[in-house]
Amino acid sequence: MVKSISSSAILAGFLAAFVGFASSFAVVIQGLRQVGATPAEAASGLMALAVLMGGLAVILSLKTRMPISIAWSTPGAALLASSAPLDGGFAVATGAFAVVGVLVMATAFFRPLERLIAAIPTSIAQAMLSGVLMGLCLAPIKAVGELPLLALPIILVWLIVGRINKIAAVPAAVVATAIAIAMTTDLSEMNSATWIAKPLFITPEFTWAGFVGIAIPLYIVAMASQNIPGMAILNSFGYKPRPGSTIGSTGLATLLGAPFGALSVNMAAITAAMCAGDDVHPNPEKRYWASVFGGFLYIFLGVFAAAAVAFISLSPPILIEAVAGLALIGALTASMSGALQDTKNREAAMLTFLIATSGVSAFGIGSAFWALLAGCAMVAVHGLGSQRLHGEPAKNNR
Repeated sequence: MVKSISSSAILAGFLAAFVGFASSFAVVIQGLRQVGATPAEAASGLMALAVLMGGLAVILSLKTRMPISIAWSTPGAALLASSAPLDGGFAVATGAFAVVGVLVMATAFFRPLERLIAAIPTSIAQAMLSGVLMGLCLAPIKAVGELPLLALPIILVWLIVGRINKIAAVPAAVVATAIAIAMTTDLSEMNSATWIAKPLFITPEFTWAGFVGIAIPLYIVAMASQNIPGMAILNSFGYKPRPGSTIGSTGLATLLGAPFGALSVNMAAITAAMCAGDDVHPNPEKRYWASVFGGFLYIFLGVFAAAAVAFISLSPPILIEAVAGLALIGALTASMSGALQDTKNREAAMLTFLIATSGVSAFGIGSAFWALLAGCAMVAVHGLGSQRLHGEPAKNNR
């Protein structure tokens, strides 16, 4: 096994982990803070996510000899960032995270639930995701209005680097943001900040609002935008891990990490291709080392999660939102394209998108759930109407 390690696999794994962490850790922190996490709790959540992701990637890759990459759900973190604050605080959010883990495990091994999720039209799920992402993706424009001297250079770096190497665009924007913040913000408090993250156990609380408003939308986003595409990407490179045990293990990791603030551990989608491609190693049987070393780097970065949270806490919020928005533009583009691709359900998808974008909440439940409910209801009504229209001529003909 050791002889099959190559420098290209090590570099590919490190690059995938760096891109995965640097491009969206700000979104994760913002999402956790929005649902009530303190800076220390957010650092604990980020650390738990990174350690679980890295550890699971190492275990699965070594066990299967396949480049199985694990990631957090960036769209799921964006969902949290757009949620209304919960009654009960972060404990209710951790309860919802635990429910997500249970639902993912149930989906992996319980076929009726898998069929129920599969029955949700893809266009409706993508429209809900588009609405959730829209608010954050507007942040770079708002940042230009509020802090033009800082925001414009960050956006220019993102544009220029993106023209050269699309994958490096967001990490470059993160570096530019860090430089801008370091030059304009008093970071003296960082000297006294604890750089090593400490795991904090938050006793989960289970409420109806947390279940419906966070757990259900987060679970659907995790399955639709991470687990299913992640398996499909591995299959496209010729790797066929067992879906039940592989996806089920991500649900177990989510359940274990929930009391420490981890929102969702999933199959990787974008970085999966970076660890499974031809550039990693000419021999497909030796590419799994990329995911192994990527997992080691995730664990290392997770240990120092407290430093990232402390730095962001001292930064202008609009700049953090701006770099998070730049990181999500690709996801927004893909989800909007998927939402409008089904011409038959386009109006239902648009209704779903508008409700999710509005941010309205009712009965303590956020807009993502109501958007999903309204979209599915409209599809069902159209389906019944179509059946009646097609049924009447058949009766007359007889």
